[in-house]
Amino acid sequence: MSEAKKIKITQTGSVIDQLENHKRTIEALGLGRPNYWVVKTDTPQIRGMINVVRHLVRVEEVR
Repeated sequence: MSEAKKIKITQTGSVIDQLENHKRTIEALGLGRPNYWVVKTDTPQIRGMINVVRHLVRVEEVR
């Protein structure tokens, strides 16, 4: 049985002057300030949230 894939999401941009739904998506991902990062399970829901704020985050696979 394989373990679920994990991804590291790093916030690279500020939410100042961003749309309200972008601010809420960043908050829902557990981020808040540039250079904050979280490790999440790679799911379609998380990938969808990343896609909304792709200009504000960097994604890396965790091994």
